Amino acid sequence: MTSPRLDSTPVSQPTAPTWRINLLYDGECPLCVWEVNALKQKDRGRGLVKFTDIAEDTYSAADNGGVDYATAMGRIHAVLADGTVIKNVEVFRQVYQVLGAGWIYAPTGWPIIGPLVDWVYGVWSQWRLAITGRPSLETLLAEREVRQALGCGDRCRIDEGHSG
Repeated sequence: MTSPRLDSTPVSQPTAPTWRINLLYDGECPLCVWEVNALKQKDRGRGLVKFTDIAEDTYSAADNGGVDYATAMGRIHAVLADGTVIKNVEVFRQVYQVLGAGWIYAPTGWPIIGPLVDWVYGVWSQWRLAITGRPSLETLLAEREVRQALGCGDRCRIDEGHSG
């Protein structure tokens, strides 16, 4: 009697992501892009932080902790490798910690400074679009909905600097 032959084909098993935190950012916000570029330099190609542009028409909430575009536009969010969703200043604390520069945001976790920084961030998040010269969130949501309904993605973006 012969023994059954074992198949030597490797079985694919789900692998944990190489990144430790997935930062959801607005790629149409000049200040956000500036910060992301600085963070990419701090990451130095290690892949510790995954950078996901929520402004891309292909952005998927299902692939990003269930955080939809409207929610992500209201306040900064990130998804940890274990699937935990975090938001607000906690995102910055954890991103900088992962990149080895946690000391920069450490004071934001202190009793008096933390609530003050959280309040300032709340004000910033309410006025971010206006401060950076962007339309309101309602307008951005409506434009995104139209692009998705038409299926034309970035080709439908309105360039206010040019006349037709």
